[in-house]
Parts: sequence; structure tokens; C-alpha cells
Amino acid sequence: MELKNYLKDKKQLFDKKIIEILNSISTGVPEILYKAMKYSLEVGGKRLRPILTYATCEALEGDTDDAITVGCAIEFIHTYSLIHDDLPAMDDDNLRRGMPTNHKVFGEAIAILAGDALLSDAFYILSEKKFFKSLNSEKIVKIISFLSKSIGSSGMVGGQVYDLIYEKKPVTEQDVKKIHINKTSKLITAAIYSGAVIAEDEVWKIEKLKIFGEKIGLSFQIIDDILDLISDSKTLGKDAKSDLKKGKATYPKVFGLEKSKEIAINLINEAKKEIEFLKDKGKVLTGIANYFIERVN
Repeated sequence: MELKNYLKDKKQLFDKKIIEILNSISTGVPEILYKAMKYSLEVGGKRLRPILTYATCEALEGDTDDAITVGCAIEFIHTYSLIHDDLPAMDDDNLRRGMPTNHKVFGEAIAILAGDALLSDAFYILSEKKFFKSLNSEKIVKIISFLSKSIGSSGMVGGQVYDLIYEKKPVTEQDVKKIHINKTSKLITAAIYSGAVIAEDEVWKIEKLKIFGEKIGLSFQIIDDILDLISDSKTLGKDAKSDLKKGKATYPKVFGLEKSKEIAINLINEAKKEIEFLKDKGKVLTGIANYFIERVN
């Protein structure tokens, strides 16, 4: 219950701050573009990535005001990726979080441009000192460098390409792991890494939290693969069994449901060991890791 309240409170915090920042940078923006950007940002979801940035920074006793700014930028990036991922040329999805996908409301051209704008504006937010309270330029550059690498050609975008390449083809464990690490885990890792960099200068602590992020990020996508098969569209907020219909490369396709669940649980247990040094200060991060597994129990 304590974690549930924490996630609810922080979601509300980010829901408000994300739109505040959008409004602050929207002078002169075409109205239809603003509406498309706002539409997908407000559909919302759990705000998991920015909350992970916040919770990591908080666990290390850093400035959470700066973590909010970075978290909002990361959510802009995540939202851009979902808009593009839903497009007819990609996954061709009709629903996202229980609502019509962006291109179904605004058309494909505006949806593409809304995604482009969200990605570009995220880096404007990260590079503008006025959005930060105390974070120094060196740390801002460090976050931008890691984040841009995590979502680019050798990160999230590369993972999405692999996802398309391996559709309806036989895949190995290494193939599906490569897709999931790049497509999903790297952005989650970047969210946690960013929170650590805001708060911390000790490299070993940042590295341990990075490994924590890599492991829970991979587990998160495996669990999503499982839920796609065992949940209905209403619960998921998107079309159920869509991965199966499209012949996507997933862990259940390679290992089956039970083995996939076992792999996900093992990853979470390994991840939690990496942050034992945080002791009680890491209870929110540990709780979020446990929550991933509770989704399929």
C-alpha cells in the first residue's frame, strides 16, 4: 500500500509538471501540433521511467527538483517512441493505454511530426539551464550523452529495427535478448542512471544502479511479452495478443510462458542484489522491481 501511494503521488506530480513544461515551450507552436503532443502526453500511463529517475535520485539523497526536470524530458522521449511505434509502418496499433493511438486521432503525418517534436524538445529541456535548480553543466552533459546513446541507433531505435527484422522469423535466445535490451531496457536504464548522476559522484554506486536498471529493464519487457498473451485488451490498454498475431520475436516464443516467467524473476532477484548497498533508502526501487513480477503473479 505504501508503494502504491508513492507511485500514485509521483504520477500525479509528473502528470502536472509534464504539461507545465510543454506549455512553457509551446509559444509559436502550430495548434494542431501542440494538441497532438499534449494528447499523447496526457494519455499518460504509469510514468514509470520518470518515477525511476526520481526514486533513484531520492535514494541517493540528491536534488529531486532536478530529477523531476530530467524525468519529464525522459517521458517526452518515451512518448515520442510510443507514437512512432504505433504507426501503420511499424506496429500498426489502434489503441494505446485504452485510447485511440495518435495517428488515429490526428493522422499519420501529424503523429510523425508530434513524435519528432517531443524528441527534439526533450533535449531542449535537458540543455536549458533555466529548467534546473542546482545541477551543474558537467552532469547535464553526462546525462545527455548517456541518454542519447541509449535511444539512438545502437539503443532503442536499433532495437526497434531488430524488432521489425525478426518478425515472423525463427529466433534464438540471443536474438530476442538483443531486441529487448535495446528496445526497452536501455531507456529504463538511462532513467535510473540519470537519477544516479544527479545525486552521486561515486562511480561504483552509479555503476551498480546502471546494472540494476539493465536487469529490471529486460525483465520489464519479458513480462510485457507474457502479459500480451495472458491478458485481455481492456487490462492491457492495447490490443491483446498483438505480438503473437504479428509474429514478434518474444521470450515466450523462444522459451514458453513458464520459463520466461522464471527468467524474469531471476533477473529481478539479481537486480535487487545490486542495490543492497542502499539499504532502507532503496526500498522504493526494490518495491518497483517486485511490482514488475507481481504483474504476472
